[in-house]
Amino acid sequence: MVYIFAFPFLIAFFVISWIFNQIRSLRQLKNERSRAELMLLKSQVNPHFFFNTLNNLYGLTVEKSDKAPEVVLKISDMMRYTIYEGKKDQVKLEDELEYLQNFIELHKMRYHKKVDIHFHHQIMEEGIQVTPLLFIILLENAFKHGVENLTQDAWVKISLIAGNGKVIFAIENNFDPNELSGQRGIGLDNLERRLELIYPDKHGLSLKSQDQVFKAQLQLDIR
Repeated sequence: MVYIFAFPFLIAFFVISWIFNQIRSLRQLKNERSRAELMLLKSQVNPHFFFNTLNNLYGLTVEKSDKAPEVVLKISDMMRYTIYEGKKDQVKLEDELEYLQNFIELHKMRYHKKVDIHFHHQIMEEGIQVTPLLFIILLENAFKHGVENLTQDAWVKISLIAGNGKVIFAIENNFDPNELSGQRGIGLDNLERRLELIYPDKHGLSLKSQDQVFKAQLQLDIR
C-alpha cells in the first residue's frame, strides 16, 4: 500500500524536475543567444572609421607628412583596444575615455578644415567599470553626420561625467539639414539593442534634433 500511495508523488517529482530542467535549459539557451548577439553587435562597431582613417593615412604617406607616424600609432592603439578590450564584458572607464580621446585626435588629423571640439570629462570615483564601445557610437555619429558634411563652422561638444553610481555621456553637434538622408543609421540601432541586453532597466538614451543641432545623452546606472 505504501508503494501505491508513493507512486503519484514520484511521478509529480519527476514531472516537476523535468519542468525545472526545461526552464534551466531555455534560460541557458537564451543567455547563449544573447552572448552571440552581443558579439555580433560588437563586431559591427566602427569598421568604416578604420577604413576611412587608413585611406587618410595613405594620403599622408604619399605627401610624406610628419603626421603619418603619429596616425599609425593612434590607429594601432585603437585597433588593439577594439580587438582585445572590446570583447570584454567590462573595462575601466578611464580606458574607455582614452579610446574616445584617440578617436577625436585622429579626426583632428584627418580634416583639412577647422573643427571646434570641446570635451569635458570628470570621473569622480576610481574603479568605475562600464561595457566597452558604447559611447563611441554616439561620438562617431556626431562626426559622420555632422562634421564631415559641413564645409565650415563645424563644432562638437562632448561631456562625460561619472560618479554616485551613474555615468552620463552627452554630446551635441551641428549639422547640415540638406545632407540628411532621413534614414536612421545602423549604429544607433546597434547601440539601443546592446543597451537592452546589457543594461535592462538601467539606462536612459535621449536623441533630439532641433535648429540644426543634434543632441544625444546616454545615462548608465552602474550600481
